[in-house]
Amino acid sequence: MRRHPRWTRAFLSEADFDAITRAIKTAEARTSAEIRVHLERRVPRRLFRRAPDPLARARHVFRRLGMHRTAERHGVLIYLAVEERRLAVIGDEGIHARVGDRHWHGVRDLMVEKLRANAPREAIERAIEELGRALAEHYPRRPDDTNELSDEVSVS
Repeated sequence: MRRHPRWTRAFLSEADFDAITRAIKTAEARTSAEIRVHLERRVPRRLFRRAPDPLARARHVFRRLGMHRTAERHGVLIYLAVEERRLAVIGDEGIHARVGDRHWHGVRDLMVEKLRANAPREAIERAIEELGRALAEHYPRRPDDTNELSDEVSVS
C-alpha cells in the first residue's frame, strides 16, 4: 500500500484513496477514455505572476502527467488544490469538443456541493461517475482497449 503525504491524510484516508482508484477503474470499464485525479497542497505561486489559477495549473499538470498523449485525446483530469480549496476539471481536445465547458463546470459544481458538505471522497467519486457516463457515451469501450494511464490518485 502506497503511503501518501501527511497533508493529504487530513483530506482523504488511505481507504478513500483506494475507493477513488476503484471508482476510476469502474468508470473506465465502460469507456476507452482516461480519468485521472491529482491532488496538490496548494496551487504553486511561482508558476504565475498573478493570483494562482487552478485551471492554468490543471492544464500544466495534465501535460506533465502525459494525459495529452492518449490515442483519441480523450483524457480528463480532476485537479484539487486541497488547502486552498480550489479545483478544476478539464478534458483533452477530443472529449472537450464533444461536451464543452458547460459539462466541466457542471461536474465542478457537483463537486463543490459535496466538498462544502465536508465529503471529499463522495465529491470525487460522484465526479468520476458523471465523467464516466459522458465518456462512455462518446467513447464506448472497445474490445482492444488498453488502459493508457494510471488509475491511482497522483499527488505533488
